[in-house]
Amino acid sequence: MVSGSTNAIPSFITANGPTREARFPFFFDQFGNPNTNAPNGGVEDLFTVSGRSDAGSCRLPQPSFAQAQATNNVIFRIPTPVFGAGLIENIDDSTLIANHAAQARNNLGISGTFNHNGNDGTISRFGWKAQNKSLELFAGEAYNVEMGISNEIFGQDRPLPGEDQLGSGLLANCLNLSGSGYPEDTTNFSPTVTSSDPFAVNASIPSDVVAFAMFMRLLAPPVPSTTTPGSAASIANGRNLFSAIGCATCHTPTISFTQPSNFTASLGSTSAPVSVNAFSDIEIHHMGTGLADNVSQGGAGGDQFRTAPLWGLGQRIFFLHDGRTTDLVRVIQAHQSSGSEASQVEENFDSLSPSQQQDLLNFLRSL
Repeated sequence: MVSGSTNAIPSFITANGPTREARFPFFFDQFGNPNTNAPNGGVEDLFTVSGRSDAGSCRLPQPSFAQAQATNNVIFRIPTPVFGAGLIENIDDSTLIANHAAQARNNLGISGTFNHNGNDGTISRFGWKAQNKSLELFAGEAYNVEMGISNEIFGQDRPLPGEDQLGSGLLANCLNLSGSGYPEDTTNFSPTVTSSDPFAVNASIPSDVVAFAMFMRLLAPPVPSTTTPGSAASIANGRNLFSAIGCATCHTPTISFTQPSNFTASLGSTSAPVSVNAFSDIEIHHMGTGLADNVSQGGAGGDQFRTAPLWGLGQRIFFLHDGRTTDLVRVIQAHQSSGSEASQVEENFDSLSPSQQQDLLNFLRSL
């Protein structure tokens, strides 16, 4: 908490994690209860500038997190891992559609679909509901929504969802507090050159959002282990069981291939396309009442989520979209609820022997 600030640390932010953002699925009515006829779903600011020495006359109330928790009108999201994101970005739509067609012939009740970009109609693929098309859009939204930094993609200061959608917007005395104008993060077209090289080129420096998108784009995918945890035999058996009980129907082990990339050949080239071992079909699926958050994003409804890529799962601590558990068994069990496409697969897991279940868990932790 900033010294002198009127903001309190929300009770769901703890020293041991997970890192969370909060959303109110519904706006509140005049009695302080969720109005189910007024869907919200926007990200609420954990802290505002109120009380800071550089806030001037701007006074913004902290969102009513205690009221939201008391009325069960709050859901959480944790960050999605971004290693290997450049490969996911570089899969062409036709490859994803072909994989969808190949997996459609199942007897498990699974029938996913894709979220689509509202501008060009192509398949979007980043975020828990695959609501963002590209890594630059993903980065720009994170800067604006989670960090409060306007940028070349999101050029205005962001008000709280209620302030904008209910008619007031951000107060005039809360605009341009830095005194430098908008957007705050921009490409620098005339950087100061400090090199002593007389042939140094005074090139422009891209904005932080572009640089951050490139950082994510070039993060290498995780390398799975073939020997730990457990043993090589256990991991191999777990991988076979993963496919046998139907997990691979959504968590597609490998999607082939990426298209040629003008960024770097490591993302794909005409002579060497790259397979994407993300264990995801990039589709959104109905996950039922147990995981539903009642938030719609793009074409994804309140119980639909992107199939979470599983590569790197062995390096993670918190699971599911809200980080509700660190227990992989609980994660698998959460896939079964009313309306979930994964209920039959979860029942198949329950029917495995204890040793088989452990093999499958060892496989997941090896990724």
